[in-house]
Amino acid sequence: MKKRIVVVGSLNMDIIISTNRLPQIGETILGNEVNYLPGGKGANQAVSIARLGGDVSMIGAVGQDEFGKSLLEQMEQNQVNTEFIDQVEDVKTGIADIFHVNHDNCIIVVPGANFTLTPDKITPEMEQLISEADVLLTQLEIPIETVQKVLEIANKNSVTTILNPAPAQTLPAELLQLVDYLTPNETEFALLAEHTLTTNDELATLMKKWETTYNQTLIVTLGEQGSAYLQDGNLVITPAQKVKVVDTTGAGDSYNGALAVSIAQEKSLPEMVAFATKVAAHAVTKFGAQDGMPYTADLD
Repeated sequence: MKKRIVVVGSLNMDIIISTNRLPQIGETILGNEVNYLPGGKGANQAVSIARLGGDVSMIGAVGQDEFGKSLLEQMEQNQVNTEFIDQVEDVKTGIADIFHVNHDNCIIVVPGANFTLTPDKITPEMEQLISEADVLLTQLEIPIETVQKVLEIANKNSVTTILNPAPAQTLPAELLQLVDYLTPNETEFALLAEHTLTTNDELATLMKKWETTYNQTLIVTLGEQGSAYLQDGNLVITPAQKVKVVDTTGAGDSYNGALAVSIAQEKSLPEMVAFATKVAAHAVTKFGAQDGMPYTADLD
């Protein structure tokens, strides 16, 4: 029997503008092309889970506009349960303006309907869904109060929790103590730890201190270097696989989706990180966040 995973998070339409360089303030330049692709950290992670064979439901919100309809259709086509995605009136679906430059990107997110997912919108049916899950995965593109509430529900019902603390922001200790697996990138961890990371020894020291303080498993993604975790108190870095990078959008989301599936399958920490690394490597070889998410068969 498949173990159930619940994702609570954002759904955005990604408006991807490909350009040779970014404009200066006050400057107008010509871009190469524009694409409209389904995205949002929550939706991306849910699609990643579904494509890897996970039984996944999503809690989120979209507007009653064309972008919202398109996002719901995309989720359903990927076998994500959309029963708990609210279609709100008078607020537009969230968007992410993504500027794609030389195989990398920078992003501006307009939350829209995502920020209507306030704690009072977590219905008794949603609470039951979370309480009966095996894994809860959430991020920070919805109100922080809602993130705290769903983590509390999961914690109270012994559901394993994953927090991908992105976009980067400082977080209260009472929220962090509800998290079983924290998955920041290097920049996000530096902000959370209030310390610049310059060496691996420094990273190891900060990770040990963090895990002791919050009693959680910390996995720090390091971009092209791979990802770091502690095994018996020692720093382990799993290197990133060498691939031809087409688009890094959604790489971290595919990684988190793979971790959620691995936790549900009760893999060891080294196995989880190795699997997530492999999934993320596949994801960056295609254009678009969700379009790049691999299926299990693609990994063989």
